Amino acid sequence: MMAKTTAHSGGVLKKIILSYTYLAIWIVLSATVIVYNKYILDKKLYNWPFPISLTMIHMAFCSSLAFLIVRILKLVELFTLSRKVYLTCVLPIGALYSLSLWLSNSAYIYLSVSFIQMLKALMPVAVYTIGILLRKDSFKKSTMCNMLAISVGVAIAAYGESKCDAYGVTLQLLAVVVEATRLVMIQILLSSRGIKLNPIATLYYVAPSCLIFLSIPWVFVEYPVLRESYMRSVGLNLDFTIFGTNCLCAFALNLAVFLVVGKTSALTMNIGGVVKDWLLIAFSWSVIKDSVTPLNLIGYGLAFLGVAYYNHQKLQMLKAKETAEKKSAQQNDEEEGVVLLTEKRTEG
Repeated sequence: MMAKTTAHSGGVLKKIILSYTYLAIWIVLSATVIVYNKYILDKKLYNWPFPISLTMIHMAFCSSLAFLIVRILKLVELFTLSRKVYLTCVLPIGALYSLSLWLSNSAYIYLSVSFIQMLKALMPVAVYTIGILLRKDSFKKSTMCNMLAISVGVAIAAYGESKCDAYGVTLQLLAVVVEATRLVMIQILLSSRGIKLNPIATLYYVAPSCLIFLSIPWVFVEYPVLRESYMRSVGLNLDFTIFGTNCLCAFALNLAVFLVVGKTSALTMNIGGVVKDWLLIAFSWSVIKDSVTPLNLIGYGLAFLGVAYYNHQKLQMLKAKETAEKKSAQQNDEEEGVVLLTEKRTEG
């Protein structure tokens, strides 16, 4: 008996260690991609301010690798989608994803890494509000008060930002709204139909459509500038080592998302995201030398408390749901047992 308990404890400990390892890998890769993109796009650093082109390079790389893994190496089982599902469900999500990436990458040209992480604290507010508008979530006064507290915290952080660029803030806020819409649409269009795609399958289906959607604004916004640079013999300033490793990090990040969500939960990833934001703010201040004012920290601290409380509420709801499901299953088992016993007595 004691040996069984020890073995069980060891198994639980191993599971916990693995979960936190996956979470740490995701945090490191996510932060790396963010800092790497900032380095490439910032005019004061690598000076390649073409966010659409960078995102298209990522999508082309991810599409190619996903095709290789799914079709050539056959390492991942593919969930087959009908043409109707692809056109009505996957393409709209691909369009929103491409717009979200374009806007968020563009913001790195104008804003510091630390300030962008502070603005991203508005994500739960946007997801909850859009969920209510699309009737995917119900209005709760306590939750809305929490959302307002997060918004006030972000507003204070924005007010205290020493290098606040209105255009950059607009881009990032639009990116948050679009990304929140995408997350809600995934629930409406895919999850409600029982369609669950792992990140490789998601990239296989979504990345090519993103590439096509991004090519439309690229032709009008960035292609003329890139062509002019090439014609003037300035060159495209493409360092294949930098862009290659950047693409690999972006692809590895998608795999890390699969590991974290698959081995833990989406809620764990949300909580890990809060830790990642604080680490990025510290990194941005200490290494990149971005200015972080006391008012920034006070505002983001308030927003952080709101996000933490929101995650706590979600965790309690999930626990309550799990308990209710267990009770329901137990009641069903008991009812089936009573029916079987009655049948046996009748036969006797």
